[in-house]
Amino acid sequence: MYEAIDQYVLGLIEKSSPERTAWNLEKTRDGKKTDWNYIDGCMITALLAMADISGDARYFDFARSFIDAFVAEDGSVRTFKPEKHTLDDINEGRVLFPLYDKTGNERYRLGAETMKRALDEQPRTYEGSFWHKQIYPNQVWLDGIYMALPFLALYEQHFGEGDYADVIKQIQTVYRHMRDGKTGLYYHGYDASKTIFWADKETGLSQNFWLRSIGWFAVALADLMEILPEKEREALQPIFRDLMESVWRFHDPESAMYYQVPNLPGKEGNYLESSGSAMLAYAMLKGARLGALPAEYADHGQATFDGIMKKYLSFDADGTLNLGGICLVAGLGPEDNRRRDGSYAYYISEPVVRNDAKGVAPFVLCYTEIKRRQK
Repeated sequence: MYEAIDQYVLGLIEKSSPERTAWNLEKTRDGKKTDWNYIDGCMITALLAMADISGDARYFDFARSFIDAFVAEDGSVRTFKPEKHTLDDINEGRVLFPLYDKTGNERYRLGAETMKRALDEQPRTYEGSFWHKQIYPNQVWLDGIYMALPFLALYEQHFGEGDYADVIKQIQTVYRHMRDGKTGLYYHGYDASKTIFWADKETGLSQNFWLRSIGWFAVALADLMEILPEKEREALQPIFRDLMESVWRFHDPESAMYYQVPNLPGKEGNYLESSGSAMLAYAMLKGARLGALPAEYADHGQATFDGIMKKYLSFDADGTLNLGGICLVAGLGPEDNRRRDGSYAYYISEPVVRNDAKGVAPFVLCYTEIKRRQK
């Protein structure tokens, strides 16, 4: 079914525009127009990867026209609200670097400067880690590592002074505080103030492991293995290897996928989840290709990709292809949303959907890595 994936992605493009995308279910379910957001950013990242590996101009042309609808010639970004101080909104900025590399158009450099100024003003914990959002004070989420640090590394690579110390320090802080010594897995969130309702009062950690948050962290590390110079890459490679070795121990033997709450596979209500599984598969495939992981991790990643296809990629009666098994969204708090408490019951209660970019984008990125293997 590999050959059908190209048509699946092109079909999503045909149904999408800068005003409304087929893959951002959080917007479409509320009837909202598309704005500058991480979900579309993830998908545009995947489309640029498809353009690179396939040579098909349709992927690049859509990605460029989509971003041009938001980033003006002067680098201002329509609908971007820097005063919200949310790391999620930084993520879409990472696509500006490959667009600049391909075109040399100054609007993308200036847009990156807009994002960088916002990141420079992001509040930080006492140890120097970015707050996840203004509404989540003193909180570090694994999600935010992906949202901000690859962008920051790409900025330093392209337009900065090549100083990656901030990136390295923030990853090492996550390793120090959020890694569980028994399993090697990472908790979803950490409150440096240890005051928010979902945090342990002694450790500041959330209660459970959430698959997609671990996936975000894994993808961030895999991408940083490609962006960082050798010295800085070597500083993070042991953390990356340890994470991949740890998560592989929790794969489902039949499908090679992973569970929504990865360390509790037999518990009632738990399920094999697509987005986090695809993220881990991509990280393994890319890490092995770059030599940051042992070669067998490419086979592990492909096994997971094939497992996702077998379980969740299916045709409707009209021949439309769909990717299912995607947790729509999960988070922690804020104070006035105590349902999002990091409990097991919470993580398995969120809607499971089809064709949302939080699952489709890493699935497509996996596909591009498999195509690289086949070349």
